[in-house]
Amino acid sequence: MSDFQKRVQKIVDEQGSWYERKLDDGLMSSNLYPYDAMFSPIKVGGITIKNRLVMGPMGNVNMADETGKPSKKMIEYFTSRAKGGVGLITSGLIPVTHGIDPTVTEPNDLSYFPRIDASRTRYAGWRDLSEQCHAYGAKFFIQLTPGLGRVGSPECLMTKHRLPVSASTNPNFYIPEIPCKKLSDRNAARIIKNAAQAACDAKAATIDGVYLHGHEGYLLEQMSNPAFNRRHGKYGDYERFGLDLVKEIRERVGAKYPIMYRIDLSLVLKETYGDKLSSIKSLKKFKNERTVDQSLQYMKHLVEAGVDMFDVDLGCYDHWWYPHPSSGMAPGCYLDVSKIVKEYFRDNDIKSNLGLDVPVVAVGKLGYPDLAERAIRQNQCDMIMLARPLLADPEWPNKAYSGKVSDIRPCIGDQEGCINEFVEGGHIQCALNPITGFEDVFNGSELAKVDVPKKVAVVGGGPSGIMCALVLVKRGHEVTLFEKESELGGMIIPGSVPKIKFDMVNYREYLVRQVKKAQNITLRLNCEVTEQILVDGEFDSAVIACGTTAIIPPIEGAKDRERVSTAINLLSNPEMIAENKRVVIVGGGDVGCEAAYYLAQEKKCDVVVVEMLGNLMNGSCTANRGYLLYNLNRVGVRVHNCTKVLKIEDDRVLASKNFGKNVPDPFNSWNPLLPENIKNPLAKKIKDDFRPLEIDYDYVLFAAGVKKNDSLYFNLQRGAKIKDLHNIGDSCNLGRVFEAIKSAYHVGTLI
Repeated sequence: MSDFQKRVQKIVDEQGSWYERKLDDGLMSSNLYPYDAMFSPIKVGGITIKNRLVMGPMGNVNMADETGKPSKKMIEYFTSRAKGGVGLITSGLIPVTHGIDPTVTEPNDLSYFPRIDASRTRYAGWRDLSEQCHAYGAKFFIQLTPGLGRVGSPECLMTKHRLPVSASTNPNFYIPEIPCKKLSDRNAARIIKNAAQAACDAKAATIDGVYLHGHEGYLLEQMSNPAFNRRHGKYGDYERFGLDLVKEIRERVGAKYPIMYRIDLSLVLKETYGDKLSSIKSLKKFKNERTVDQSLQYMKHLVEAGVDMFDVDLGCYDHWWYPHPSSGMAPGCYLDVSKIVKEYFRDNDIKSNLGLDVPVVAVGKLGYPDLAERAIRQNQCDMIMLARPLLADPEWPNKAYSGKVSDIRPCIGDQEGCINEFVEGGHIQCALNPITGFEDVFNGSELAKVDVPKKVAVVGGGPSGIMCALVLVKRGHEVTLFEKESELGGMIIPGSVPKIKFDMVNYREYLVRQVKKAQNITLRLNCEVTEQILVDGEFDSAVIACGTTAIIPPIEGAKDRERVSTAINLLSNPEMIAENKRVVIVGGGDVGCEAAYYLAQEKKCDVVVVEMLGNLMNGSCTANRGYLLYNLNRVGVRVHNCTKVLKIEDDRVLASKNFGKNVPDPFNSWNPLLPENIKNPLAKKIKDDFRPLEIDYDYVLFAAGVKKNDSLYFNLQRGAKIKDLHNIGDSCNLGRVFEAIKSAYHVGTLI
C-alpha cells in the first residue's frame, strides 16, 4: 500500500474519533481575520477569479422550465450567490446525453435537468444567467456530465422500456436487480462530440468555463474507473474516454478557455466495506477500483490533455456520505485529500497547457472561515468550495470579508432542504434559509417596514419562534419572546449534545446572537405562558411555537419505572446515564439512532436498538442515514428490526421479533430507500416468523414519537381571546427544522 493510499485509509478509519482532534475546526470563529488568502485573486486558463471561493454544484433539477431553458427561478438563485461575493459559481450537472442515457430524459422529451443541447431556444437563459453573475464580479462555469448511468433513476425501464446504461453490465444503484446495458463505443463517441459542442455553446453564451462531472460514480466515473469499467476494446482502458473527452473539448474551445474536472481520489469502497465487499451482491463487481496512485496518474494525463483545475473528494453513491458529507463528518473532512494532490502536482512539476499552476479546490464541510483561510495559507489547497453553506447564507463571502463572521447563518448539514428535496421530486432549498430556491418570489419587499407596528407575543424560543420574532422586528413590530426554559434553543439544545452534532451548536449560538442584537425584542426566559399572561399583556397578535413533548407509548410496564425514560430526556440530561451501561432504545428513527451512537461512541455503553419497521431512519436523507448506519455497526450497536416491544420488566425487555426470510439487513448503508411514491416491483416480501426475544437492560429509552404542545393555541382560539392568532412549527405540524423555519418566516411576513 502506497503512502498516499495509507493517508486515505486513515481518513476512513478516523470517522468515529475525528472530534478528539478536530472539533475546534468547526467553530464559526474569526481569529485569522482579515482573510487575505481567501480574498486573493487566482488565474485559471485565460481568466482571473477575484477570490478563492467557489460555489459548489448543487443539483439544479426542476429549476429550469420544461424545455430545459434556465428560468427566472434558476437565474435569481445564482444571482443571489453572485451578489453574496463568491468568486466562481458552478452550475449543477447538465447532461449531454439526451437520447443516449435514458435516465436523464423524461417521457415526451422533458427533463428535470437544465439543458444547453440541441436547441438555440435554451441559449438565452444561459446568457442571462452568466451576465447576471458577471454584473457582480463572479465567474460562472457550467457543469457538463456525460450522464448518470447506473446511478440514474431506473424508472426509465417502466416509462420508456429502456434499461439504464453503464460502462459495463453493472447493477442499477436504486434497484440493483435491474441491470444496466453496456454503453456502445459508438454512443461513447457521440457523448464526446456532444460534450465538445456543449462547451462551444457555453463559450458562445458568455459562460466562463466548463466543469466536467467525473466523480461519485456518474457515467464519466463509470467509464474512467476499473471498478465499473470491465470493457474490452477501445474504451477498455479506463483513462481513454476521459482523455478523449477533454482533448475534444480543448480542440473546440481553444487554449485559454478553462476546463475544470471533478474527480474522486478514491472510491474508498475497499477501505469502507473491506472483506464484506465480496459478499454484498450489488457491490461485488466493484472490487477492482482505481487506486489513489492511479487516480493521480490519471489527473496528470488529464492536465496534459487540457484540464486547468480540479476539485477532489472521495467516495461514490454506494456510501453516499462520502461525496455528500453528512452532518456527522469532520469539518474540512477532505483537506488531506486536496493536500495529497497539491503535493503530487508540486513534486511532479505539473503545469497547465498555458504553463500555469493547476489549482486544486478543496471540498467537504469548509463553511468555517478560519478553517478555510488556514487551509489555503498552509497549502492544503488553492481554493475553497462552498455548496450548502451558500444555500444557508448567500452572503457568506461578503460577511467573511468584512469580518462579520458571527452573522453568518451556519449550515447544519441535515441535507433535508437541498439534496433530499430534489431526490423527492422538488427543487433546491435550505432548511435554515426560507428564501433559498424562492429568490424569484422573495426580493426583500416582504420585509419592508409596516405602516402600523403591532405588539406581538411569540411563545416558544426554539428555531421557529426565534425566526418568526426576528422577521417581525425587522418589519418594525414590537415583540415579546417567551421561553419556559432558562435558555433559548428548544429541541436544538438536546439535539446538539452528541459531538457529531457540532453544527447544531453553531446554529443555536447564531440564533441566540441574533436575538441579543435585535432591537424591539423583549426576552422573557423561565416563563411558562398561560392564556391569562397573553390576555393581560394586551397583545395585538400572538404566535404560538410551543413545539413538542416526547412520549412513552402505552406498553405494559413502561410507566413510572425509574430507569425508563425518553431519548430526548437523556440528551437534555446527559449525566443521566453513566459510562458502560446497558441501554435499550425503543425506536430507530433519527433521534433513536443519534442517541444510540452517542451512547455507544462517547459513553462506551452497550446499546441495543429495537425498531418495529424493517429499516431504520425511514425518510432521512440518504447521506446522513448511511453514515449513521455504518458507524452504528462499527461501534457495535445491536439492532433488532421488525421487532415489537411487548412488556418492560424490572431488568429485561420482552419483545417479539420477526426472524423470517427477507427481513432487511438493518445496517445496509450501500442501498438507498426509495421515495415512498416509488414502488420496487422486484422487492421481496418479508415472511413472518415471529419469536420471543428478551433483552437485559440498565436503562430503557423511548424514541418512539412526540406529541404537539398545541393546547395553548386551541385554548386561545376558543372565544377568540387573541384576535390575530397563529400556530407554527411542530406545535402546528410535526416535521423538521425545514418546515418549522418556513412556517415561521411566512407568518412573520403576514402579520
